[in-house]
Amino acid sequence: MATLFFRQASTTKALGDAAEDAALAHLHKAGLRVLERNYRTPGRGGGEIDLVMRSPDGTVVFVEVRRRADSRFGGAAASVGGDKQRRIVFAARHYLLRHGGEPACRFDVVTVQPSGLEWIQGAFDAG
Repeated sequence: MATLFFRQASTTKALGDAAEDAALAHLHKAGLRVLERNYRTPGRGGGEIDLVMRSPDGTVVFVEVRRRADSRFGGAAASVGGDKQRRIVFAARHYLLRHGGEPACRFDVVTVQPSGLEWIQGAFDAG
């Protein structure tokens, strides 16, 4: 796990954007290519996917990026609970319907904490 240093950002959004940028750079180095960033379903109560990527083997990878200042309360990975997973799966289904086909896909989480970045492949499934 690499240690990450973020410049002092003035807003939570700026910190979140910096975490997404770091995750995107890490995934690019691993050979994934971005299909879409911040994909949102229409209407209220839908879902959002931080990054939609394609792995070298063709798998569509839906990535949730979570940033936490410390590891209290389980850290960044623990913040992707059942409700959040359901919203991500909902948005992923919407994305796949909109873009046609049913390719192999998976749900990954990238956590960004002061201790570094961690990529959790297959962090949860659509079930």
